[in-house]
Amino acid sequence: MSATAFRVQGNTTLKGDIYPQGAKNEALQIVSAVLLTSEKVTIHNVPDIVDVNLLINLLKGLGVKVTKDGADTFTFQADDIDLEYFASDAYQQDAKKIRGSVMLLGPLLARFGKAFLPKPGGDKIGRRRLDTHFHGFQELGAEFKYEEATDKFFLEAKRLKGKYILMDEISVTGTANIVMAAVLAEGTTTIYNAACEPYLQQICKMLVRMGAKIQGIGSNLLTIEGEEKLGGTEHRVLPDMIEIGSFIGLAAMTQSELTIKNVSLPDLGNIPSVFQKLGIQMDFRGDDIHIPAQDLYEIQTFIDGSILTIYDAPWPGFTPDLMSIVLVVATQARGSILIHQKMFESRLFFVDKLIDMGAQIILCDPHRATVIGLERKYKLRGIEMSSPDIRAGVALLIAALSANTPSIIHNINQIDRGYQNIDGRLNALGAQIERITL
Repeated sequence: MSATAFRVQGNTTLKGDIYPQGAKNEALQIVSAVLLTSEKVTIHNVPDIVDVNLLINLLKGLGVKVTKDGADTFTFQADDIDLEYFASDAYQQDAKKIRGSVMLLGPLLARFGKAFLPKPGGDKIGRRRLDTHFHGFQELGAEFKYEEATDKFFLEAKRLKGKYILMDEISVTGTANIVMAAVLAEGTTTIYNAACEPYLQQICKMLVRMGAKIQGIGSNLLTIEGEEKLGGTEHRVLPDMIEIGSFIGLAAMTQSELTIKNVSLPDLGNIPSVFQKLGIQMDFRGDDIHIPAQDLYEIQTFIDGSILTIYDAPWPGFTPDLMSIVLVVATQARGSILIHQKMFESRLFFVDKLIDMGAQIILCDPHRATVIGLERKYKLRGIEMSSPDIRAGVALLIAALSANTPSIIHNINQIDRGYQNIDGRLNALGAQIERITL
């Protein structure tokens, strides 16, 4: 039986170099894009995590030839796709397990004229509607049906046709899906209010190397000239900015000296500066971030002396995936902070575990929490708890490593979905995290 929990020793100080994994959110898009061509596509720096591995297995089931060329390098060739399997119960059951499976819709619809998908799973962090994806496909000429009895989505189109599309929300996955559909559509597609995250820029750059014509990369206005077909390419996934932010927070909470290697600093946006507002010191050494051991870090205030507010926003705003980390780091800071999680209404519900550990947090409503820092006067205490989602799970792991007594964290499959061998990599730096079965 596989391990279901972490036993975490507290009072842990780490030291050394750590290399971030490939970006989970980018990899799910890039791996899906291999369906757009019959030629070989080689992808480097693919993270070895549950969600990405599930998606690769879905591609194998569809008939994609997958070769593992190295520890983190795969070559894909989608030259003989089994569309019958793609409508089978086996495929539907597997696709249901991860939210990332929705990224297969655009490529399948564009190249093969049809796509089926059950309502996908993933984090339970609040309402995450898929309307943006389906509205975009409909604008391109696809017929959409939702079968309520079976909770399945159906899309069909003989040939998609380019169109002006005004996105109703700045959705990274929605934009990526529509872009992947549009590159093989007939005519010109214009996407306004498009997401412009580094991951979205990466998928666009990859598609351009495959022969797509995309203008406006990095902006919120994309213009795409459809092509008859695309060719193969080679691509390297960026280091995971969420993991990098998690390691910055981990170093601060555990008073550790860490060097995060090869972070692709230009692609981190305002992530370092937000952690600096919490008082965390860091040195930028080439493409590395060095975080020295700090006895205490102090949260800044606004110029008029009012309490600092950190909120999430579409890129280039602060990513919602790091709000859980910012919150847990603030629990041991000097000063107070208001965390405003605008984009997901259930992502702050893990704070009850931190309160049980001794943190001073006021949950104002589903979107806002005030944290009064303990200034390290009192350590958090270890407890038995469960990981509700990927990011909260790692936030709780960071809290447990800093606590004065051991902790048990259940439901660690959630953490494994997004973080590659997190226990092994942290144990190599001095952590004591044990996988156990309860």
